[in-house]
Amino acid sequence: MRKRCLYGCVLLLFASRVAGQETAVVAEGKVWDLVVYGGTSGGIAAAVQARRMALEVVVIEPTQRVGGLTTGGLGQTDIGNKVAIDGIAREFYRAVRAWYRQPSAWTWQKSEQYRDGGQTRTDQGEDTMWTFEPSAALTIYDVWIRTNAIPVFRGERLDRASGVALTRAVPWRILSIRMESGRVFRGKMFIDATYEGDLMAAAKVSYTVGREGNAQYGETYSGVQAKIDPKYKHHNFLPGVDPYVEKGNAASGLLPFIDPRGPGEEGAGDRRVQAYCYRMCMTDHPENRIPFAKPEGYDPLWYELLLRNFEVGRQGYWINSSMPNRKTDTNNYGGFSTDFIGQNYDYPEASYAERGKIAARHRLYQQGLMWTLANHPRVPENVRKEVSRWGMCRDEFTEGQGWQEQLYVREARRMVGDLVMTQHHCQGKIRAEASVGLAAYGMDSHNVQRYIDAQGHVQNEGDVEVGWLNPYPIGYFAIVPKRKECANLLVPVCVSASHIAFGSIRMEPVFMVLGQSAATAAALAIRDGVAVQEVDTAKLQARLLADGQRLK
Repeated sequence: MRKRCLYGCVLLLFASRVAGQETAVVAEGKVWDLVVYGGTSGGIAAAVQARRMALEVVVIEPTQRVGGLTTGGLGQTDIGNKVAIDGIAREFYRAVRAWYRQPSAWTWQKSEQYRDGGQTRTDQGEDTMWTFEPSAALTIYDVWIRTNAIPVFRGERLDRASGVALTRAVPWRILSIRMESGRVFRGKMFIDATYEGDLMAAAKVSYTVGREGNAQYGETYSGVQAKIDPKYKHHNFLPGVDPYVEKGNAASGLLPFIDPRGPGEEGAGDRRVQAYCYRMCMTDHPENRIPFAKPEGYDPLWYELLLRNFEVGRQGYWINSSMPNRKTDTNNYGGFSTDFIGQNYDYPEASYAERGKIAARHRLYQQGLMWTLANHPRVPENVRKEVSRWGMCRDEFTEGQGWQEQLYVREARRMVGDLVMTQHHCQGKIRAEASVGLAAYGMDSHNVQRYIDAQGHVQNEGDVEVGWLNPYPIGYFAIVPKRKECANLLVPVCVSASHIAFGSIRMEPVFMVLGQSAATAAALAIRDGVAVQEVDTAKLQARLLADGQRLK
């Protein structure tokens, strides 16, 4: 009955967007069963599950848009193996399929003209669909929120300095969280579903930022990776790209965004995080296309390495994955592309104002990149011709002229729990106990830095792409803090994992899976009167299986 209602609501409401804030008037002093901070895909899945378990739940989203990257341009779902995804996550992809079965969903092309492919191909007779427009995903989530009567407070940011009230006893508990607006939310249980882990950090939970050295967990892919043969890499420069403002003249200084300190010791850890970008939703339909414009603040030196990369013969510059209605999910590809390499190190712990500046620079960089590819005379003519036929969509992210607010935060803080997921779990050498969901994507890290190699040429470092993996379990104790830390907080997004293991886990459908599991655990902790670390994992797994989760 639940699924029938869910999909029926999508079909009934697909023609009109569910707009506005779903927030009910909340009595001062109300204590929620579950407070979810972060309306990402994981946060929405958690809230839906909480309602199904009869919890009073509230979602607090720091921005004005729910869904995180799922509604923020990442329509080419990273899966690895569809079999690993079930429960509420699979319900979402069934809802996408139901959406696009309606003729009126096809505004810019006919359904039979659309072709998906690769891991996201919709096979004959399949009841799910894994590619979608941002607006379609947003409408589905809006319907879920409305039909499950989930209060959502948008534009409410946590007071990270002093907004988390904790008990004094160890392990401590969160009593309430206060927003910058002064609004207070009290709860029995809390979930941090943000990409940044702000609530987790403010609650004094152990976490890390950056890459562990390989020696820390006996891994091979977490630390500095400069010695991996570049000829096997898809996201690096070819030999011969000069790093200086004036070619061959070191006195002229380095071009922007090259780290003069070099890559660091091979295998060593550092505070660097993998590059961010915006997942662009573009179109080639003339009536829906906004041509690329030269942005205010454009600096040609930012793109000199791109032009020199073309001069030595490399022309890969994007992955343009097809989405319905002649749109794309466009992502990074090649040595110089949409990833703003090395310009996000401060983001995980930065203030809101500083994060805003970092995000704005990323947007400026990417807007300038697209204008350069479409117009610069040193870009090969065939590339200019191809890029120029694309543009941002008039009917997506209308408040930003086709540009979204959601930066692709691939990695920020990561919790350090009693269980740390590592490369060994990903590769099946160690099996995590008390599974609460599966991951299956390859170990994937985008580049973290740009440096000068021993030959005096520019190279990127940090890209790791370690094949397809068999589905493997994520253990319950990777989504809860250490036993001596916070007793009523679950963290299904900034999970306890090494840098390279997080590179496999960090996929939107997995966050939905873990969000559902976290809400289930919260409900059991309330009913049994125990800390989240003391939840009966056998009982938890039984409920997850009954609700359609896949655990092995």
